[in-house]
Amino acid sequence: MNFRETFSIVDKNRVSAKSDIFSGLTVALALVPEAVAFSFVAGISPIVGLYGAFMMGLITSIFGGRPGMISGATGALAVVMVSLVAEGELMGDGQGLQFLFATLILTGIIQMSAGFLKLGKFIRMVPHSVMMGFVNGLAIVIFMSQLGMFKIGGEWLTGSSLLIMLGLTLLTMAIMVFLPKINKNIPGALVAIVVVSLIVIFGGVETETVKSFIQAGGGDGIKAGLPSFNVPVIDLNWDTLAFILPYAIILAAIGLIESLMTLNLLDELTETRGSGNRESVAQGLGNLVNGFFGGMGGCAMIGQSIINVKSGGRGRLSGVVAALALLGFILFASEYIEMVPIAALVGVMFMVVIGTFAWSTFKVWNKVPKADVIVILLVTVLTVIFDLAIAVFAGVIISALVFAWQNALRIRARKTTDEHGIKHYEIYGPLFFGSISLFNSKFDIKEDPNEVVIDFAESRIVDQSAIEAINKLAERYQKEGKTIHLRHLSKDCLALIKRAEEICDVNVVEDPDYFVAIDNFNKYKAKLAN
Repeated sequence: MNFRETFSIVDKNRVSAKSDIFSGLTVALALVPEAVAFSFVAGISPIVGLYGAFMMGLITSIFGGRPGMISGATGALAVVMVSLVAEGELMGDGQGLQFLFATLILTGIIQMSAGFLKLGKFIRMVPHSVMMGFVNGLAIVIFMSQLGMFKIGGEWLTGSSLLIMLGLTLLTMAIMVFLPKINKNIPGALVAIVVVSLIVIFGGVETETVKSFIQAGGGDGIKAGLPSFNVPVIDLNWDTLAFILPYAIILAAIGLIESLMTLNLLDELTETRGSGNRESVAQGLGNLVNGFFGGMGGCAMIGQSIINVKSGGRGRLSGVVAALALLGFILFASEYIEMVPIAALVGVMFMVVIGTFAWSTFKVWNKVPKADVIVILLVTVLTVIFDLAIAVFAGVIISALVFAWQNALRIRARKTTDEHGIKHYEIYGPLFFGSISLFNSKFDIKEDPNEVVIDFAESRIVDQSAIEAINKLAERYQKEGKTIHLRHLSKDCLALIKRAEEICDVNVVEDPDYFVAIDNFNKYKAKLAN
């Protein structure tokens, strides 16, 4: 693939430029309240959040590994940034924001390193049950975050204000549901936002708007100039590094996990495959640039990404349009964007919740193993209570333990004695740390004859614990004055077994099929010829 193909903004063979443009504009409108809200969560200016969404969105759209995926300021990172900014204020005499920018630079370097080291491939280790729990939990988190839009000054809306908010939200959702049934080429989300905005503006409807939302949080508006280059103003010493490094690692880990999980989800929705390593590099570059240009940083946004894909945005152009439109709002159209009713944007996000939640969970409830059901519920709950990183780590660990336990029970041994009085043990199943106890229970060392053959043709020695178990088994037979023969061990096991070779006979040459599985056939033929 050449450079032009790799970084092409419009793929004429797969996507529609028209769909990308309209979906990009829709996403840009949805990004505004999200970026502003997460800025308030982190305790920083809304402009910093908007700058961060613009730079992250533009860089990852061009260089990222998943066309159509949207990145920007996210709540998962904002929660970590709260403590970072607050502690930075105390540590650096009011320089909390500068510590944030320095941390983002280090975060970017860590994420880019992960991409260059090709660590993105490890996202394949995430089981489907964890993915289902992830999307369910995230759908609930998005829903709960939108409920905050029904408050003013921390108090829930009541009376006519609440009814108007609910009515406009439901109208937005209704337009998004029914408009595509009339014409699939019409961008339902964008039309819904425009129609509801016109009703509010020209109908004189009193309701919350983007402007009132920003003012309620202590901001003045979204109008600003272009972001400018600045090196974070902090003292560069070991104390500073010791302070920002843990935050940088946490931000990098959460950002990569959320981005790669979103990438996997979009892969399933679009039936295409993105590059996790390339996305890791792009995410890192985005955060690095944010650190030098005064942005909040961020990662992939599952809600906006789904809005984009469901609106027809499948190419890189959609993300570029969203980022540039957001910048345009900041520079030229702030007064118009501030008129958009919050209810319209909430309606769009509620539709995202409906589209994000894995409703198939209820269908497979009684059809999948109980362990998978537990993992789905656990990841869902942990995502809501804590954050995505903790939920995914816990889900993967539990899935791995269940897998290890199930495989530990699969170790079996078929026992036979031949006409020469030699006892044969044919081992079936993987031999690893979890199956060692069961493996050892298969042997009757004191009652066995003086010569024993252990055949691993249908087994596999997986780890160092298994090798050590074989060594100890050989020693136990030796103490009884008996000889064992190990057969059909793979080449890597032969290289690792040291002590066992001195007290037992080891070979693999008897089994051509197994040998071919661990080495290429030509080498095997050469071995036989010699």
